[in-house]
Amino acid sequence: MALTVGTPAFAQDAQLRRLDSGVEAGAWEAVGRLDIAGTGFCTGALIAPRLVLTAAHCLYDRTTKQRIDHGKVEFLAGWRNGRAGAYRMVRRAVVHPDYVYDGQVSSDRVRNDLALLELDRAIQNTTITPFETARRPRRGDKLGVVSYAKDRSEAPSLQEVCSVLARQEGVLVTTCSVDFGSSGAPIFTFESGVPQIVSVVSAKAVVDGKAVSLGTALGAPLALLQAALVAGKGVYQEPGPASRRINALDRNRNTGAKFVKP
Repeated sequence: MALTVGTPAFAQDAQLRRLDSGVEAGAWEAVGRLDIAGTGFCTGALIAPRLVLTAAHCLYDRTTKQRIDHGKVEFLAGWRNGRAGAYRMVRRAVVHPDYVYDGQVSSDRVRNDLALLELDRAIQNTTITPFETARRPRRGDKLGVVSYAKDRSEAPSLQEVCSVLARQEGVLVTTCSVDFGSSGAPIFTFESGVPQIVSVVSAKAVVDGKAVSLGTALGAPLALLQAALVAGKGVYQEPGPASRRINALDRNRNTGAKFVKP
């Protein structure tokens, strides 16, 4: 498996339907563009009036590999053709405690690639309804993805239907069409009759010559981030001296996967 991370900068996605009109986009207003400190953007989704779910790597500078000041990140709910349903800055942000942004791509990095953002003010617009989250889907379950990217930064696009190929150690492997720029985009299941978020886009990969996407499983990781916010964590601090974490479990692990840098 050759793996590359989806970053905020580029995209050439396929099989996507652009949600230009209010009728088409109405059900997806809680998906928004995250403008990242003037350097690029990701996709995020509202899961509570004040909480946005996205990928952890969206909060890191690709050059310095340090956390960016999330106070410079803005969530544009339902952004479409120059206008958003709501504009909010980020007040606090927490990433999975085991996530390490070191420029190397691995299954561990994808597994922990989750962030939760607290907005400076709740979004209480009646046309913007936060999404519920759902249990981890099974192999073969049908999914959908709503995302922004470089070549479609002014309106979201919907892919429905893709499916689950596999679940491996907390990583969801899907046929969903994603590429650079789709980072943090919500992956939905429609099993209940309404869209519910089961993962967020972390990376793209190639398996047996076919493009796939990788997502972070929710459940316990999301609960961990919610608890961190309740505990008062998520206040931005200037980065200290660079350090490198080594996971002893990875030292001798051979997964048979070929990982490449983004």
